[in-house]
Amino acid sequence: FIPMRFVINAACWHHVDQGALQDLMEAHPFLFPDFVRQEKITPRYGLNQRRNVPYTDPWGCVWQTSDDGITGAVHGHPLADWSNLAGYTPPSPETTDGTFPIDWGQIAERVGQQRRAGQFIQGGLPHGHTFLRLQDMRGYDNLLFDMMDGRAELQTLIGMVAAFNQQIVHNWLELNPDLMSFPEDLGMQVGPMLSPDCFRTYIKPVYAALMKPAREQGCIVHMHSDGDIRTLVDDLVDGGVEVINLQDLVNGIDWIAQKFAGRTCIDLDIDRQVITARGTPRQIDELIREEVVKLGRREGGLMMVYGLYPGVPLENVAALMDAMETYAGYYA
Repeated sequence: FIPMRFVINAACWHHVDQGALQDLMEAHPFLFPDFVRQEKITPRYGLNQRRNVPYTDPWGCVWQTSDDGITGAVHGHPLADWSNLAGYTPPSPETTDGTFPIDWGQIAERVGQQRRAGQFIQGGLPHGHTFLRLQDMRGYDNLLFDMMDGRAELQTLIGMVAAFNQQIVHNWLELNPDLMSFPEDLGMQVGPMLSPDCFRTYIKPVYAALMKPAREQGCIVHMHSDGDIRTLVDDLVDGGVEVINLQDLVNGIDWIAQKFAGRTCIDLDIDRQVITARGTPRQIDELIREEVVKLGRREGGLMMVYGLYPGVPLENVAALMDAMETYAGYYA
């Protein structure tokens, strides 16, 4: 079977009929094998997902969102002015992953339980660990100007962020995970958020250093990025990525097939913008079938994931769940 994951964003539960959505989950046990129906689902929102409640993360970045359950954007950048760098103290990787507080003792206990249960163990860095962290601390425009100008302060900040992340990776590797994930959005709707030259100069060396110990220990190296990353993927794979999670229509199904099918494991992020949101059930079925046929192989090498957000008609949600369960067994 092709591994299929259907992830429901927390905001959905106050935007849709809970009973109707739970009916669909109940009807699709392949996608939701552990589902237990509840009278009322009240999600616990992340610290940066609470409506009109600003959250200051351990690096000093201030997050805000206008909808419960939707991850906010950073509106306050602690190093927007380089004059603040001299007195800046980074957080400790022993108490935080950089975005939220963490307890390594609890993580070790959970990993032990997973191992005893024979489960697949996944570790990794938080989403937005390097490029986006730099952006959050400086601001997007400032960061790109820093890269183009070759500011010495930027190298200092990169070193600070890299050292923090290296310790997070080290702590995870001591727990012997099966897979290490390095999620970070690098793409826009068209093209990457930074030039390939800037990526190679400032970000790729950091990625390579973070991924190297994971590969040396025998972990699978997984990378996620939203957006159009076609001009960056050669450097990502060259830098150590073994499983690439990228968006289907933004990058192009045929391009993904030509680039990766049968060579690099594809963790395909199913369209959330066009067909599933505004298309017909038939178009949704055709999309999933096309992706399975063009990107899959009997030997494996394809996984698929869908993230449900508010605004998708329940008719389309049902069609997508049906298609994912149907075509999961296409090569069986």
